[in-house]
Amino acid sequence: MIQNRFLTGAALVALLGSLGLAPAQAQTDAPAAAPTPEAASSRVMSMVQTIPGMPPVVDPSNIYSEAAAGKVRADVASDPARIYVPNLRSNDVYVIDPATLKVVDRFPVGKSPQHIVPSWDMRTLWATNNAEGTTQGSLTPIDAHTGKPGAPVPVDDPYNMYFTPDGKSAIVVAEARRRLDFRDQHTMELQGSVEAPKCPGINHAGFSIDGRYAIFTCEFGGMMAKVDTVNRKLLGYLKLSKGGMPQDILTAPNGKTFYVADMHADGVFILDGDTFTETGFIPTGVGTHGLYPSRDAKFMYVANRGSHKVHGPRHSKAGSVSVIEFATNQVVKTWPIPGGGSPDMGNVSADGKKLWLSGRFDDVTYAIDTDTGAMTAIPVGAEPHGLTVWPLPGRYSVGHTGITR
Repeated sequence: MIQNRFLTGAALVALLGSLGLAPAQAQTDAPAAAPTPEAASSRVMSMVQTIPGMPPVVDPSNIYSEAAAGKVRADVASDPARIYVPNLRSNDVYVIDPATLKVVDRFPVGKSPQHIVPSWDMRTLWATNNAEGTTQGSLTPIDAHTGKPGAPVPVDDPYNMYFTPDGKSAIVVAEARRRLDFRDQHTMELQGSVEAPKCPGINHAGFSIDGRYAIFTCEFGGMMAKVDTVNRKLLGYLKLSKGGMPQDILTAPNGKTFYVADMHADGVFILDGDTFTETGFIPTGVGTHGLYPSRDAKFMYVANRGSHKVHGPRHSKAGSVSVIEFATNQVVKTWPIPGGGSPDMGNVSADGKKLWLSGRFDDVTYAIDTDTGAMTAIPVGAEPHGLTVWPLPGRYSVGHTGITR
């Protein structure tokens, strides 16, 4: 932490260099001009003090700046372009080639695969098989470079999975147990747990800009739970004013505002993460469920599942996708599902041109043009859920279906 706010210009330049923030030399023989003390001081003071080991926040106004189109790591870019779709009822994963929109592979995994979760280091994709109603949960690793599965790892009730932004722990969301299990991100050996007894249906999470806390949704309690990720302890609960079934949660580009999809309220709640208070609500559509930022971080795609039921009808005429502008918190576009449908979980392609969502109750996957909203439905297995797109831009993943920073 920087204690002296009034360093000399030369000292500031030296400090910036030690932090890797010195301006790049111009490609000429002339030396680069040194920043003024005022400019250098402003740059230092704008830095976010993150938890130890977490990659630095490059742009405090946009935590997704390094997950923009074109910013795919070299080792990730060589992975085959694929869409991995976990099918909850057929206990398998379908693999789609996004170029041809065809299923090119399928393989069995454990019982009740819920999500495909990219690891923190973005080299393994984990199928979270929570084995609904049993104690036979497991995680199936998928090699991101070959697209092939490995031997499953027994893990209790892995409904979903996240990673602390410092990469020290995987957080297995044991939904039925009302518990978060912190595990080694590679071996999955248990490090410790956080109990959340008043959070029935704990399942989705968003992380603060500095990585110090995460906010989880309590699907069957109409509330939220805030967790200290460093000390591994529950910080408190927040009851949503008119919510009944909070689903996905997304951290805004500013890293402090959180958006919560609520399947019964038919819209998105807005929270202030630091004060843990509700500050607004945006109506979207019936059965609001999944939330995903655009690659330029200007918009949020909202999947409206078309039903208030956990097991809804096929071809719901209410199924749609809403597009919210972050700057105004207004819905600027709504795309109905042609013929009706049930958009659920997914992600945005690396170039930002396609939004991929599972069609939960219709056994399809939707490929949606992010400019026009035009859609193609691709048949997959029984009850597809949290699909992921690969490869993705970003330096590291905090989990779920590939929320990268």
